[in-house]
Amino acid sequence: MQFYLEGYRPGDPELVPASEDAYIPGAPFPDEVDVLIVGTGPAGCVLAAQLTAFSDIRTRIVERREGRLQRGQADGVACRTVEMFQAFGLATKMLAEAYSVNESVFWSPDVGDSSHIIRTGRVHDTEDGLSEMPHVIVNQARLQDFLLEKMQKSPSRLEPDYGVEFVALEIDPTSEHPVLVTLRRDNEEFQVRATYVVGCDGARSAVRSAIGRELHGDVANHAWGVLDVLGLSDFPDWRMKAFIQSAHAGNLLLIPREGGNMVRLYVDLGEVTGRDDLKQITVEQVIATAQRVLLPFVLDVREVAWFSVYEIGQRLTDKFDDVPLEDIGSRIPQVFVAGDACHTHSAKAGQGMNVSMQDGFNLGWKLGAVLDGRSGPALLHTYSAERQAIAQGLIDFDKEWSTQMAQPPRDLGLPERGGIERGELQAAFVESGRYTAGLATQYTPSVITADSEHQTLATGFPLGMRFHSAPVVRIGDAKPVQLGHTHEADGRWRLYAFVDSEGSRAATLFDHLQNVVLPRFTPSAADPDAVLDVRAVFPQGHRELNLIDLHRVLRPQKGTLGLRDYEKAFAIDLHGGDIYKARGIDPMVGALVIVRPDQYVAHVLPLDAVDELDAFLGGCLLRATN
Repeated sequence: MQFYLEGYRPGDPELVPASEDAYIPGAPFPDEVDVLIVGTGPAGCVLAAQLTAFSDIRTRIVERREGRLQRGQADGVACRTVEMFQAFGLATKMLAEAYSVNESVFWSPDVGDSSHIIRTGRVHDTEDGLSEMPHVIVNQARLQDFLLEKMQKSPSRLEPDYGVEFVALEIDPTSEHPVLVTLRRDNEEFQVRATYVVGCDGARSAVRSAIGRELHGDVANHAWGVLDVLGLSDFPDWRMKAFIQSAHAGNLLLIPREGGNMVRLYVDLGEVTGRDDLKQITVEQVIATAQRVLLPFVLDVREVAWFSVYEIGQRLTDKFDDVPLEDIGSRIPQVFVAGDACHTHSAKAGQGMNVSMQDGFNLGWKLGAVLDGRSGPALLHTYSAERQAIAQGLIDFDKEWSTQMAQPPRDLGLPERGGIERGELQAAFVESGRYTAGLATQYTPSVITADSEHQTLATGFPLGMRFHSAPVVRIGDAKPVQLGHTHEADGRWRLYAFVDSEGSRAATLFDHLQNVVLPRFTPSAADPDAVLDVRAVFPQGHRELNLIDLHRVLRPQKGTLGLRDYEKAFAIDLHGGDIYKARGIDPMVGALVIVRPDQYVAHVLPLDAVDELDAFLGGCLLRATN
């Protein structure tokens, strides 16, 4: 983290100076904003945190609740989400509190006595090498707290306006701020004009309804109870993630929570006929069912921190913005929906909150780029195109996984109940590991994701998938770091040049970047890396390289004092692993890997393919107006 570029200042380096129009609690709501976010759920908080990276963008976020979320709801944080939190500078703080899921265990009825369960399997929760980050458990309320604190420390000092309810909206394409939004506070309505509105207001989204979108899908008429409990048990895997199949009482998913004592139980309650049945289910009934599933082990619940009952269902809206498919060529989206407002599913795949936050990350940098003048408005069409396909994949996966989670073993002599073979649930869990880790997302070719013509240059960085970090050594101070951790959630594109061993191809690239590319897309008054952050990895050990001899593009002068940035050049880690070998890059040839602001690989190019580089960036970015 660099925090003296504008001169020395004492105190918390994360608390940057406030901007002139920073949020003031209790001040009147502005008449006009650039982005109005409705809802402070996972998608809304990530979106707002991302937008605070653009200091000139006026963002407000409203929430009809009277204050922050306090407890309950989602808790599983996939590896990919931890990677994203690292970009926001929040991973270390989150991991310090989190429960780390190291192994998953599987229990089934004892063949000799089907009324009792026995352990039948144990696996690593996440396949080795998928990510440098773990799968962890943190309460959704705490995740949102981290993001809210990030917002409050930004120049905009952004905070949600609580107790404000969305009422309606109208769109006037001729207006500078085309969306007229009606809000309600303390039973009084008022209006605000916004350039863009994003509905992150849950499955019963009023914003979604206002643009005529609907959720389509089915419910499975199958209920699960969810409890966060503090209790005592002689179940030997009380502090392990456990999938438990019983013969006669249904199934149970046990997930230890952060803090060392609390456990979440997802309890199979069987078939229901509608919402009225759900309302009749009590916490005592759910606890009793869990106790039967765990036999012969005892569960003594001392306190229930949170309780809910839900019916399994998978629903999806056909588009995530207000523009009909037939009008994409003639209209720009003004209203978007994200998270549960456009896709809902069961909790047992552990992906709902994670996919929702990725919605916010995907949309946030795009809104920022358009409003900041870095990209044209047509970029906004890629949000729905990319994220709707991802949500459809999640729903397809969730249907299959939820069905498997509710099945008993097939060999109980109860053919009318169906079931799955012993070990089949464990096998399915292992097979789906990349998906549940949040690492299966792959965006298809578009204006911001190239085709795979040059993929062989860097096979370990698949086009359209997240940039897979690996160890390197920073040349300036010999510090071992993860290369992917240089990527901050600041709206910038990253250009990672993996230098060829002779250096001639990289020299051509660096000259072109310094003389043509950076001046073309960077405002003259801005730092040279304000839009495109150029980094380089060299195929030698760091002691073989002299920082002062590196190309000027890797040693830019920045800030009001014109200080030099010494943190853009890296060497292979001779002890932690050769990143060239790990990611399929030939050191004789090298490669240029272009990464989008949301950490997804946009292009892989030969180092000296400057014409192709210009063409691709010209399709994503606007020429700077100085």
